[in-house]
Amino acid sequence: MADPSDYRSALKLGQRSFRRATSQGRYPYLPVLDDFVSSEEMAERAHLGLMHIPTEHIVGTRAVGRTTAFARNFMPLMPETSEFALKWERLCEAHLDEGIRDPVKAYEYLNRYYVEEGNKRVSVLKYFGAPSVYANVTRVLPADLEDHPIYREYLEFYAATRVNYLEFSRPGGYLRIQELLGKRPGTRWTEEDRLEFEGAFYSFRAAFEAEGGADVDATIGDAMLAYLEIFGYSTLRTETIAQTRIKLEKIWEEIVLVEEEQPVDVKLTPEESDAKHLSVPFIKTSPKVLKVAFIHDETPELSGWTYGHELGREYAQQVFQDAIETSAYFDALDGNPLEVIERAIGDGCTMVFTTSPRLLPASLTAAVEHPRATIFNCSINQQHRYIRTYYPRMYEAKFIAGIIAGALAGGEDVGYICNYPIPGQLAGINAFALGAACANPFAKVRLEWSSLKDEKGVQGAEERLVAQGISIISSQDQTSLAERDGAAFGLTHLTPGGAVNLAQPMWYWGSYYETLIRRSQDKSLTAEYRTTSRALNYFWGMSAGVVGMRYSSEIPDATMKLAKMLEHGIRAGLLKPFRGPLTAQGGREIIPVDEALSARQIINMDWLNENVIGAIPAWDELSDFAKATVGIAGVLAG
Repeated sequence: MADPSDYRSALKLGQRSFRRATSQGRYPYLPVLDDFVSSEEMAERAHLGLMHIPTEHIVGTRAVGRTTAFARNFMPLMPETSEFALKWERLCEAHLDEGIRDPVKAYEYLNRYYVEEGNKRVSVLKYFGAPSVYANVTRVLPADLEDHPIYREYLEFYAATRVNYLEFSRPGGYLRIQELLGKRPGTRWTEEDRLEFEGAFYSFRAAFEAEGGADVDATIGDAMLAYLEIFGYSTLRTETIAQTRIKLEKIWEEIVLVEEEQPVDVKLTPEESDAKHLSVPFIKTSPKVLKVAFIHDETPELSGWTYGHELGREYAQQVFQDAIETSAYFDALDGNPLEVIERAIGDGCTMVFTTSPRLLPASLTAAVEHPRATIFNCSINQQHRYIRTYYPRMYEAKFIAGIIAGALAGGEDVGYICNYPIPGQLAGINAFALGAACANPFAKVRLEWSSLKDEKGVQGAEERLVAQGISIISSQDQTSLAERDGAAFGLTHLTPGGAVNLAQPMWYWGSYYETLIRRSQDKSLTAEYRTTSRALNYFWGMSAGVVGMRYSSEIPDATMKLAKMLEHGIRAGLLKPFRGPLTAQGGREIIPVDEALSARQIINMDWLNENVIGAIPAWDELSDFAKATVGIAGVLAG
């Protein structure tokens, strides 16, 4: 039976909400949907049927009606002696005796609900802290749907899952959480999937709120996504609330990071104080040797990427000699990569480089579990506080390669072979295309991907370009120990007599590792980490000596002179390849004349320049190997 004091308590809550809203200059009553949704928008609606809707997402009423009977928090404002109060108390009694069973009628707009019938039922349920309300729901779509990217993602997510209580504060959350659950976007969830996820969500919510989640701006979805990135869905499904709380405490900085307007601090060059010491011998500050681990997903024999990093490791060892001890761990993905990282840490390595985006999840988990180790992952555009990421600005070299290609193509199209659609690679494609257009305004760049399923990798992509009559091709830059003879590397001219190398973009991993290790020794890495609350992404280029160009004598003297002048301009910071006007495929303007893309815009690039013939591949077009990389750090066709 209801306590007669319940209405009095609810009334006090309503009055308190009313006073707070009034003092803040806000409307103190329930928002009215009809006040801010046009009749045209109301005509664009869809009946969703009966469902449970999150109580916290019920924020207003459909029409004016008795909106002034409730404060903004849905608590009552009518006197205790009113008929309204009597009806409210009867509903309260019904809820406690047998539960409120009749569904309310509500409209959903931008993932918020406005009640048409049943305001008092909602008020009672909110008072007692019910997590959801049974409702007959109609959805109203905004006229400016394109201006609401998060809501558009939610609509696609809901269509596949029927989950309406999960919310994110930034675009990409709905897509990523499906990937972390092992599902591709659009895959229909079974009833078992929904029940399992609901249990995991509300268990996580209890732990998050107990840990102080109300004091941060991150939504429960934001926090859950950060948690799953590190510990995984299988862990969350099987652990207790207390166990989740312990893990949440370890990664709290990762969750607070969501509050940052710009969560990533992109470092474009080593600090000046560090750069001027690059040639100074490494000084041992203690008798203990610095142990550095390099963990690879493949072997140098089969992967040009791994071979390049191994050359970098050997260079660093040669520079620092007996002051450091480097170790290499190969084929980390053949087993459990986390165990490989932990073995390296167990071997005494306090600085760990994981050289592939595919090793990012394991790197993040290891960094949380082993806070005394400094872990770097070779990728960019990662919003994680506990690791640092590094990647060279190869688009600077690709721009110069594009200039050379456009100048030597004689009016013909040129080709570009790319492996994965990931940040950094798209910048390389577009920089090459812009360079080609600088040399020849009519130049077209034909794009092929070497990571498509049922294809022959670089060789197959090259064959497809040759079949289109292309002879000048920008291909892979790094070679493995077992690469086939005659394969195209860098910028190549394919002639009847064989492949002629024209220019080679250079990845100076040794310089990158030398600088990072030296900065670790002089404590500037630690200072840098402590002076920011954001994720640290190192995105160095030619000015830092980690990117360069090697030219062939086959390049005409005038073209060589131009290329070296451009290289000097980029090193000095005088030339920016991504200066406007820039126009994407389809005529979409990216930036106008005399403006330049910021580092974040370059990193987040998800478009192709207007003179590129080709497209970003869809998920189903990729090989299984490529999916392993793109699923973690990729850009896919919309």
